[in-house]
Amino acid sequence: MMGPSHALSGASVWLAGSWALDHFAGYEQSPLAVTIGATVCAGAALLPDLDLSGKVTRNEGGATVARTFGVFSLFIAEVIEKVSLGIYSVTRLPRDPRRTNGHRTFTHTLVFAGLVGWGTTTLCAAYGKWAVLGVLFFMAGLALRGLFDRWAERAGWLIVTLTAGGVAALAASHLPADRGFPLLGTAVGVGCVVHLFGDMITRSGVPLLWPVPMGRRMWRMIGVPDGIAVRAGGPGEIFVLRGLFTVIALLAVLAMFAPGLIPALDLSTRAAATSP
Repeated sequence: MMGPSHALSGASVWLAGSWALDHFAGYEQSPLAVTIGATVCAGAALLPDLDLSGKVTRNEGGATVARTFGVFSLFIAEVIEKVSLGIYSVTRLPRDPRRTNGHRTFTHTLVFAGLVGWGTTTLCAAYGKWAVLGVLFFMAGLALRGLFDRWAERAGWLIVTLTAGGVAALAASHLPADRGFPLLGTAVGVGCVVHLFGDMITRSGVPLLWPVPMGRRMWRMIGVPDGIAVRAGGPGEIFVLRGLFTVIALLAVLAMFAPGLIPALDLSTRAAATSP
């Protein structure tokens, strides 16, 4: 899928999950916590594509996410692409094809999603508020680049960076100094997994289960049959999937913070309140 669809899917999944936790498990979050989680999950839903690098010295090419912070993120993408290619080359079996780039390899696995989620949790637990703000700044930049791709393209990486910094600064004034935000790592991991499932419904697929060998291949791409695969950038993605993600996100927000605006939810709430 394209960058905007990945980011929107991450935000909608986090908002729907937050509503489910509130409704079924009684885990209530403040509007700020939900907003931070949705922002981080939207940004993390673009994170696996940091393995698609461009031309660093010219600030050109690469995936949507790789251009977020200009040459800085392009350089990070170049490093990640080379590391991913190295991991692929070292672990490939004879039936795995030779590759000249690392796109859709290591960062498109459940192992990667688990590692970055665990790493984020560990970092925030160790350094508290400042680690939370650093993660939020980076993920907010990715989310802005994905959700508002046309604006970001026109505004340029510097404006995107400053806006992401503004988001982090606004959050800083409302976060307690000792807050570690334990769900932040979960948001990063979930965003990455959402990205993987988004790519699985396209024709290329992803090596989801690496390093589990499948047959005589270590890097077997898993996806849906070509006949039902979504074409990246096609009408099915742009109109159907993005429309669905938008509706899910809006309904989840209303259900959490304005249930009276959704009659069915309001009736169920009143029935539960009046039951003996």
